[in-house]
Amino acid sequence: MASASSTFKFLSLLAALFAVAEMAISGDPDILSDFVAPLNLTTVDGAFFTFTGMRALVGAPPASAFKVSKASAAEFPALIGQSVSYAVLQFPAGTTNPPHTHPRSAELLFLVDGSLQVGFVDTTNKLFTQTLQSGDMFIFPKGLVHFQYNADSQNAALAFSAFGSASAGTVSLPTTLFATSIDDNILAKAFKTDVATVQALKAGLKP
Repeated sequence: MASASSTFKFLSLLAALFAVAEMAISGDPDILSDFVAPLNLTTVDGAFFTFTGMRALVGAPPASAFKVSKASAAEFPALIGQSVSYAVLQFPAGTTNPPHTHPRSAELLFLVDGSLQVGFVDTTNKLFTQTLQSGDMFIFPKGLVHFQYNADSQNAALAFSAFGSASAGTVSLPTTLFATSIDDNILAKAFKTDVATVQALKAGLKP
C-alpha cells in the first residue's frame, strides 16, 4: 500500500506534467521537419520561402483609412510551423486600430514613421499606455486587449508588427460584440444600457 508521502509525490508529478503539457500546446505546435510544404507542391525552391505581397505598398499612395497588410500562414504558407508572422499597419491622420486581442501570440510593434498612442489592459483591469515616436517599439502581451491610435490630425503613421505565431488571430471587440448575432437583450444587460443603444451601435458597425 502506497504511503501518503509517495501518493503526494505522484500527484505533484502528475500536476507538473499537466502544466508542462499545457505550456507546450499554448503556442504553435512543433513540426517534425524543417518546414511544411503543401501536398500539391511538386517542387520547393526559393520562391516558396518568398512573400511578395508587401510590394504593393512600395510607392503606393497613402491609405485613406486604417489598413493592415498581413503576412501570416493564410497569405504565406511557408510560415506554417515556423511560429512567426508579420503585419504592416497604416494609420492615416486621426485613425485608430480599435481594441482587439491576439489569442495565440504577443505582438511586438515597431513604429517606423509618425507617432502613435498605444495601450493594453491586463487581467487586473490596469491600463498601460504610452505615446510612441518613430523608432520606438512596444510589446502587447499575448491575449490582452490592446489598441493603437494616431492622434495626429495632420500626419500619417506607419508601423510593423511581429507575432510569435504563424496565425496569431485577431478578435476585434467592437466587431465581435456588436456585428455578430449576440442577442440585443444580452448586450444591453452586459453593458447596463438599453436595446435601442445596442441597436444603434450595431447599425454604426455595418459595412
